[in-house]
Amino acid sequence: MSMYFDMGDETLWNPSNGAGRLFLRQVAVFEAELKLPSGIGQGRYWGDPDTLEVDRAVYEEFARELVTWHCRTGHSVILALSEGFVATAVALARRAGIDVKMPEPEAVRESGGVRHDMQIPGDPRTTSADVATALDARARQVDQGMAR
Repeated sequence: MSMYFDMGDETLWNPSNGAGRLFLRQVAVFEAELKLPSGIGQGRYWGDPDTLEVDRAVYEEFARELVTWHCRTGHSVILALSEGFVATAVALARRAGIDVKMPEPEAVRESGGVRHDMQIPGDPRTTSADVATALDARARQVDQGMAR
C-alpha cells in the first residue's frame, strides 16, 4: 500500500504508507509550531486517507516559512530534529513547482528581530549560511529517493 500526495492530476509523491503517515504526523507538528496551515488535506477520493491534495498557494507559504524558521534557529537539537522533515517538505515543494530559496544569512538575521530557541553556548562554526547550504543539499538528496 502507498499514499498519494497530488496537486491536481499530478502525483508529486507516492510514498509507502509508513513514510507517508510519519510525514503527515510531522506536518501537524510543524503547522502548530509555525501557526500556519500546510495546505495538505483530503484528496479527490473523499474518505480515502491515502490520497491527499496539496493546495499550492497554502503549501508555498508553509514551505517558505518552514525554511526560514529552520535556518533561523541556532539550536543544534532543533536543527537535528527538524532537518529531515524540512528537507522532505522542500523536495515536495520543488516538485510542485514552488521556488523555495534558501535565505541569505543577512535576510535571516533581519527578518526575525528577536531570535528564539538559541542554544547557549552555540556552535560558532555553524552559521545560518551553513544551515541553509546543508538543507539545500539534503533536500536534493531526499528528492532522489522520493517515488512518484
